[in-house]
Amino acid sequence: MRVIDGDRAPVMADVARIAGVSHQTVSRVLNDHPNVRPATRDRVLAAIRELGYRPNAAARTLVTRRTNTLGVISFNTTLYGPASMLYGIEQAAKQHDYFVTVAALAALDRRSVLDAVERLRDQAVEGIIVIAPQTTAVGALANVPSDVPLVAVGCGTHSSLASVAVDNEGGAERATSYLLDLGHRTVHHMAGPASWLDAQEREIGWRRTLESRGASVPEPLTGGDWSARTGFELGHRIARDPQITAVFCANDHMALGLLRALQQAGRRVPEDVSVIGFDDIPEAEYFGPPLTTVRQDFDELGRRALRSLIQLIDADLSGVGRASVRVSIDPGLVVRASAARPAL
Repeated sequence: MRVIDGDRAPVMADVARIAGVSHQTVSRVLNDHPNVRPATRDRVLAAIRELGYRPNAAARTLVTRRTNTLGVISFNTTLYGPASMLYGIEQAAKQHDYFVTVAALAALDRRSVLDAVERLRDQAVEGIIVIAPQTTAVGALANVPSDVPLVAVGCGTHSSLASVAVDNEGGAERATSYLLDLGHRTVHHMAGPASWLDAQEREIGWRRTLESRGASVPEPLTGGDWSARTGFELGHRIARDPQITAVFCANDHMALGLLRALQQAGRRVPEDVSVIGFDDIPEAEYFGPPLTTVRQDFDELGRRALRSLIQLIDADLSGVGRASVRVSIDPGLVVRASAARPAL
């Protein structure tokens, strides 16, 4: 490494002098401009290596208006769905050469969400993705300044926000129809938390399917919090009712609790009761029996969210105006061994 006057760090002018080019040419190389001859580019890159030159990120941002940093607002949870959404977003950002700054909140209330938005703006993020599965988060985002490029993920398919969401209603319809097609007279539903948009939409899809098929609509089992524990507790009520032959659970963990409750009560799955979950967590195929479930593609969710946010950012930089972004991702039914025709 060549030493520059004393201990000062090398600057772009030093690179230009050693490479024998102009300051503008060095800038073009750093910004990967196509109108630079290969031999010239090689000389500049060699000078950069020789000097150990590192571009001044702040100065570069002033010129390009890009920081290549995105903000993600999530809440502090180990639940499979939100955690997988965050992982999918981070992987997609890496593929597009973006850094991600995550603000993990204890709760998605209005004040916490808006404070997180301001903190991320202070860090000069180019745009923000919010994992917003609860009604409070969606309500808070309506108050975010309109100049912030923002995409909500997991906020349901009816939000007015720029959003990318799984078609929960369609997934629930697919699961419920599958059970009816097997010959079950109706399908019971173990619901998720009422404040979660995913839970609301899955219940809507289940109910609408029963109504459209002329099947009776049982009262859903409520009080679930997505956990196997509440699935187990609610499952005892199902296990005591010999008329129940099919259950659609709002997620796989509650389905796991239900399977345990049915086993304890001596009711066989799928011979006595068919069970379908939602999510397709990695363990689902190892349940006893392997769980039929609705699969969410969280990698695709992350890719589409990232792509949608970049579209909004590029629209702002070019001044062309933002187009409406509303993406719905279709989930698929994964058929395994936990659902079958009802016993005669």
